[in-house]
This record gives sequence, structure tokens and C-alpha cells, in this order.
Amino acid sequence: MTVDLFSDTQTRPTPGMREAMARAEVGDEQSGSDPTTNALCARVADLLGMEDAVFMPSGTMCNLAAILVQTRAGDEIIVDDQSHIYNTEAAGAAAIGGVSVRPLPTRNGLYTPEQAEAAIRTPQRTAPRSALISIEQTTSFSGGSIWDLGTMRAIRDIARDRGLKAHIDGARLLNAVAATGIPARAYAEGFDSAWIDLSKGLGCPVGAVLCGTKAFVTEAWRWKYRLGGAMRQSGVLAAAGLYALDHHLDQLAEDNANARRLREGLEGAPGLAFEPEAGQSNILSFSVAGLDVPAAVFAEACLAHGVRIRAIGEQIRATTHLDVDCAGIARAVAVIRAQADAFARTRDSEGTSPFGGVSGRSPDGHFQGSALDPRKG
Repeated sequence: MTVDLFSDTQTRPTPGMREAMARAEVGDEQSGSDPTTNALCARVADLLGMEDAVFMPSGTMCNLAAILVQTRAGDEIIVDDQSHIYNTEAAGAAAIGGVSVRPLPTRNGLYTPEQAEAAIRTPQRTAPRSALISIEQTTSFSGGSIWDLGTMRAIRDIARDRGLKAHIDGARLLNAVAATGIPARAYAEGFDSAWIDLSKGLGCPVGAVLCGTKAFVTEAWRWKYRLGGAMRQSGVLAAAGLYALDHHLDQLAEDNANARRLREGLEGAPGLAFEPEAGQSNILSFSVAGLDVPAAVFAEACLAHGVRIRAIGEQIRATTHLDVDCAGIARAVAVIRAQADAFARTRDSEGTSPFGGVSGRSPDGHFQGSALDPRKG
């Protein structure tokens, strides 16, 4: 069986969660009469210390609705250059809201208050209006970094002082809570909007919850409907979220610990390089550049031996979750180290990259069965 570290979106509902879903009391979400959905929204609003909440089909819709409510066409939002909002969701803001995205250059998804303030445009008729700034807690593509609470609040205050809205993309906010012990409501305090994902570390099959003031949620609901996100008996899905909040929060700490175990097990492997803060939460990123091998090829070699990791650019990302236990981590360590050793031997024996025409790779980047293929032997 494959050890799947591709993403924490690969989790499956547990038997207890499935039972809770089957027993869910339901109504009609659109009329506000689904009691389980209402209970989930109240629970998450309280968790984040906010007035109200709306259940969404996805985190992408949470971000988009938050942008659409808090901006107008022609505005600009400020994010980090490795964020989901910029890398995979910017087209939605542009196509539907007419909003552009200004990415701030970062090493690990964390920008400074000074960068934030410098990015806010001076009002002028020839430029977009800076309208919203977003913080992704924890970071995703850049490796699960955890924002410092003081830095978050400094950026929040700069936004408020300059007339911008402040938003938290909290897809993995609860992993930060598990790692730091800082309550979710402390992170969200004073922000205009924030959300948590249910379908990542919490293990639900679908869903996220977006929070803000009552007025904000009223407008977010309008966009939820316009975007096709309104549902009927959504309590079947909301029940999974309530179950996860009751039973899976402690698992997030274990997931974080497994990411640390993975890093510790890979330390010293040839050709692998880690940023000093890598593995702060349930995501571990590392470079394989020292092996002179593309990240995608390294990931393919590991998958051939039953460990699925993800190549993002020239980095490898491994994400722990409730479907991967300590034994799975041990197996992942063994496979990743073995492939690093194999590629290192190839590099050292050839004295050059095997991808400079030596290995006979096909044009699509796959091995053609040469002796340089670390899957052999």
C-alpha cells in the first residue's frame, strides 16, 4: 500500500465520521433550517472568535467570497508570492471580481510588515486601489511555515490604519494552533475575515467554514449563492466537520510530530537540503538540487517504491495527515533515503548530471530503463 504524502487532502473519512454523517439531522441550508450546518457554523465562529460563519464547499470559495465581499472591480489585493490565492486562485479573483493580485517576494511564504506597508499604493487615479491583504497560516506551497502572532498583528494593524481589509487564509490554521498552543481566536483577532478547511488535516470529505461579522457573512452568502455553492441538506457534510472538531484536533499535533520525524529521518541523506525552519507544521519541503535531478523525477522514483510525495517547482513537499502513521513515516524515510543514495551514486559515478544527455531520458522526462534509473535494483 502506498504511503501517500502528496497532500493532506488525500485523507479519507474515518468510520466514526461516516457514521456521524449517516446520522446527521438535516434541513434546508438555503432557508437556514439545517440544524447541523447551523451548529457547525456557530462552532467555528466561536473557535475563531468571530460573530458569524458560513459553510462553503471549498477553501477556494472561501477565499474568493472574502475577496468579492471586501473589494470592488479594479482593486488590488496583497499576498505572498507562494500563496494559494496567487498561484492557483488568482484567475477567479480576476475573472469574477476584476481584482488583481500583487505578490510579495518571500523565501518561505512569510513577508514582513515593512514589505506589507511598502506594497500599499498611494491613492491615485492611474493605479489600482490597494483593498485587502492576506496572510496564509500556515503556508502551503512554501513548506508549512508558521506566522509569528506579533507579525500577523502588525500587518493587520497596518492594513487597518491604511484603510485595507485583512484576511486569513486559514486552510491549515489549526495545524499552527497545534504547533504553538496559541488559540485560533488569538490568531484571528481583529481580522476582517478568516476561515478553516475541513478537508485537509481534519479529514472531512469536503468543506470549509468562512467567518467574519454578521454583515460580512450576509454578503458572503450572496456570493456563495451566485457562485453555485448553496446547498440543501448540507448537514450530512457539516456533521463530518463537527465530528472532526470533536475527535481529530489532537491528531493535528501527531501530524506535526510526524513531519518532524520525517525530517529527522532524512537529515544527512545525500543531496537533500532543508531550510532551517522546515517541518514546523505538517508540511516538510526540501530540495533535491544537490542530486542533480529534477524534483519531478525524484518524486516519480519514490512513487515507484510506494511513497507518494509532491514536486512543486524544484522542491519536494511531503504532507503528513491522519491516514499516515509512524510506520508509514518510517517507510517513507527508508524509501526517500534509498532514492537519494541511488541518485547520488549515479551523480558521483558519472561526474555530471544524468540529465545532461547521459541517461537516455525520453522527451517527456521519464526514464527509458537505463542503468541510471534508481528504481532498478
